[in-house]
Amino acid sequence: MPHLDAAYNLARWLSRSPADAEDIVQEAMLRACRAFDGFRGDEIKPWLLAIVRNCSRNIGADMRRRAHIPLPNEETAALVADGADPEEVAMQASQSRRLNDVIARLPSEFREALILREIEDMSYREIAEVTRVPVGTVMSRLARARAMLREKWTAEERV
Repeated sequence: MPHLDAAYNLARWLSRSPADAEDIVQEAMLRACRAFDGFRGDEIKPWLLAIVRNCSRNIGADMRRRAHIPLPNEETAALVADGADPEEVAMQASQSRRLNDVIARLPSEFREALILREIEDMSYREIAEVTRVPVGTVMSRLARARAMLREKWTAEERV
């Protein structure tokens, strides 16, 4: 249960839909419970996120038939923060929504690596376990994801 938020977060970014993410996490947790006796290792988080990733890929075949659905804009409670400048708070919320939108438009393998590293704070080795690719590939995907993110961000600023 301590990694349920991380599982949901990854599923949400992979599926781009909160409802689908809930289904993915539910399926992943069922699979994890069934396979727990076979778990061999020290770190459960990479193992669980690998199951989430696999469930997402399996369910993803159905999702690909649907049109792209952007992540919904999340409500920010910060807009009613005490003593904060409302204009600054609104600008930060706008920047956050924009960043989420840019990340959501990255290709899935790059978005996945970026989310696992920057949001879930996983090591390269753990990301390699989750994605089942070599550590060098993880490093390459992260570098490319950051470059694409920077490129898309600056391109939007010029518009």
